[in-house]
Amino acid sequence: MDGAGLDRWVFGYGSLMWRPGFPFIDRRRATLHGRRRAFCIYSVHHRGTPERPGLVLGLAPGGSTRGVAYRVAAADWDETRAYLLEREQPTETYVEAWRDLRIDGAAPTRALVFLSDPTHPQWAGNLTLERQAELIDGATGLSGRNIDYLRDLVTHLREEGVHDRAMEQLLVMVEGLEAA
Repeated sequence: MDGAGLDRWVFGYGSLMWRPGFPFIDRRRATLHGRRRAFCIYSVHHRGTPERPGLVLGLAPGGSTRGVAYRVAAADWDETRAYLLEREQPTETYVEAWRDLRIDGAAPTRALVFLSDPTHPQWAGNLTLERQAELIDGATGLSGRNIDYLRDLVTHLREEGVHDRAMEQLLVMVEGLEAA
């Protein structure tokens, strides 16, 4: 992306919403059109292992996603981008891209977004809620239990005013499996 010396935006739709891990000078609600939040990536690192994969979020084609946009100062950009590449790309399941966001409903603004790569071997695709629940239940990776990731997601979506019925239903299903 062009624009050396300019502030840049980063879009968060999962754990970046509540744990960005980089300095920012502004945080706003934002919507990305053309992609939807989905548990569509097998996790063999953060929330699972190669022997017992879990699931993590990705931006699958279609729909739209409400999340947050962070404005990063130009002086912090190189370090922030390096951090994001290390955090988001341990197994290269995402594609770094620049897309237009609607920030607070205003005119489109370009932002760094990590899109799911449907050609990657960890692409899980469109799994049923039942299959997602089975994979999330009991999966644990370097970043902790998979259900905790799902629980954090639902909690933070609610705090942002986003009521995602599918994610809330998935959490109820996984909690039911854990209780059994």
